[in-house]
Amino acid sequence: MNKLVILICATAFLTSCSSSQNKNKTEKVVNPETFATTITASELKDMLYTYASDEYEGRKTGEVGQKKAIEFIKNIYQTNNIPSPIAKDDYFQDIPASYFGSGIKDSENVIAYIKGSEKPDEVIIISAHLDHIGISNNGDINNGADDDGSGTVAILEIAEAFKAAEKDGNGPKRTIVFLHVTGEELGLYGSRYYADEDPIFPLKNTVANLNIDMIGRIDPKHEESGKNYLYLIGSDKLSKELHNLSEDINKKYFNLEFDYTYNEDDDPNRFYYRSDHYNFAKNNIPVIFYFNGTHADYHKPTDTPDKINYDFLETRAKLIFYTAWELANREERLKLD
Repeated sequence: MNKLVILICATAFLTSCSSSQNKNKTEKVVNPETFATTITASELKDMLYTYASDEYEGRKTGEVGQKKAIEFIKNIYQTNNIPSPIAKDDYFQDIPASYFGSGIKDSENVIAYIKGSEKPDEVIIISAHLDHIGISNNGDINNGADDDGSGTVAILEIAEAFKAAEKDGNGPKRTIVFLHVTGEELGLYGSRYYADEDPIFPLKNTVANLNIDMIGRIDPKHEESGKNYLYLIGSDKLSKELHNLSEDINKKYFNLEFDYTYNEDDDPNRFYYRSDHYNFAKNNIPVIFYFNGTHADYHKPTDTPDKINYDFLETRAKLIFYTAWELANREERLKLD
């Protein structure tokens, strides 16, 4: 009789433990849509109208407007209590003039991060270039709203979403790095400096790079359909798993048209080699380059904030956030082919 009582009690205890464990597992499933709601067209628009204003003088590398740009980015991170990995309140990775040559002055990358809660040594880098081409010889200011103001403000909103998750006790398992690079228009200098000279986080620990360069406009090819889209470049070059993950995230949340035209090995535009992701890819780090294609205002004074499709920009930024979320929180590190 006593043995029967003991058996019943033991069974009840095990059932209770199992139920408690299952409950805990259920509680750990976090819906990133809760935090993606912080990414809004109105906030993107407010920031971009400042960042791509005449006051910033086209953000030419090393010049006054570019210095204003880095202060703008730094202030956003400080306001949102998103720290720098360099030192307290020091968000600038200084690049000396000697690195650029050709009369270019000292410049800076801007870096912020959210430390991973479980795998802090593994890093996801989200990048965009902060510079543009400055003032034309006739005095016209090239505001660079799409190139790459759109990528810059998208990262700032994505960072805010990850911070909201962290505040809610659901910070990313892996570290997320927000990297704003300078000197892209001169030849990918800022990203090359980070990768070749001073990687703040070891490249061997860098899981993936999601690079954003022009995601606020619509190119002529896609104007007629009216459907939101993105060109994706490089997603399958080093990791088929990254490509498949990216496709799955898109189908789950948005079902945008993913156009891989510029991803072909024989693409005459060679965009795979022409933006900052390449300095990570050359180091065997899987990348995705998000791009809306070129348009009539590319590298012209008419690339202004009023030309941006802010609803499209919001959705595209959310897509990148969801992709980064999955990369940061999945159990296994992304596999390199």
